[in-house]
Amino acid sequence: MLPSIELNGSFYSLQRPESYRAWHDETPDDFEFAVKGSRYITHMRQLDDVHTALANFFASGVLALGKKLGPVLWQLPPRMRYDPDRMERFLSLLPRDAKSAAALARKHDDQVKGRSVLKAARGLRIRHAIEVRNRSFVDPGFVATLRRHGVALVVADTAGRWPLLEDITADFVYVRLHGDKELYASGYSGEALDHWATRFEAWSRGAQVPDAKLASGKPAPQRAKRDIYCYFDNDVKVHAPYDAASLSRRLGIDSPLGDKGMPSWPPGWVAPTPRSRAPGFKRGAKPADRGAPA
Repeated sequence: MLPSIELNGSFYSLQRPESYRAWHDETPDDFEFAVKGSRYITHMRQLDDVHTALANFFASGVLALGKKLGPVLWQLPPRMRYDPDRMERFLSLLPRDAKSAAALARKHDDQVKGRSVLKAARGLRIRHAIEVRNRSFVDPGFVATLRRHGVALVVADTAGRWPLLEDITADFVYVRLHGDKELYASGYSGEALDHWATRFEAWSRGAQVPDAKLASGKPAPQRAKRDIYCYFDNDVKVHAPYDAASLSRRLGIDSPLGDKGMPSWPPGWVAPTPRSRAPGFKRGAKPADRGAPA
């Protein structure tokens, strides 16, 4: 139904190779997984002295996703301020292809000894995205650094709590919609989804919207097209899958999910017949008739 999901468990702890292999094997060939980087790297170490931690992360099984590995998300904590030197060191460590990912993974320590994957799929390309939550990152220098390294600045809608920046810094755009009214909880109205659909259509063509919220006055390099990765994180009240399906349809992607709780079957799909008979079921029967205690 949807071509990608964001793996969040990898943020809280190193997942195991068998989990990544199962996710790979149980999804369609064209499916992609965005993988959230370890909070030990982003929140505990705050990107400082993280070479071994990065090696452990990439050795933990991430590479078992093969060509289904999508962008790696690095979500920074609200207390972390922009430090140009620290950011430059971190971005320089990130692997971008199969060779560099495998070389980094081989430098793991005993934390993942005996439970690692050290080979990457040939031709694998690894993209990275950074989500910031401190206003000190609203800085043209930060945008320039991301563009130099080809790392995406996450467009994060957080109900106004943290910066929403729409500077395009890579050959793809990574969007996280956490809720526009109430963080993690509110659903998106039709008008709000139209707003995002308009942006996605522009960004996918390599263009920028005229009302973009920017940290830098310099436009992004011209491109004929850009890939768009969008994930809804407004899951407290189970809005996320329905909002994702509604946005998908606005972009011409079919989905059997309609409004919350209401299926909307696209052309060619057959709705399942409601079940009205089963062993032990009798329409209008009293509890005793069904074998239940009287």
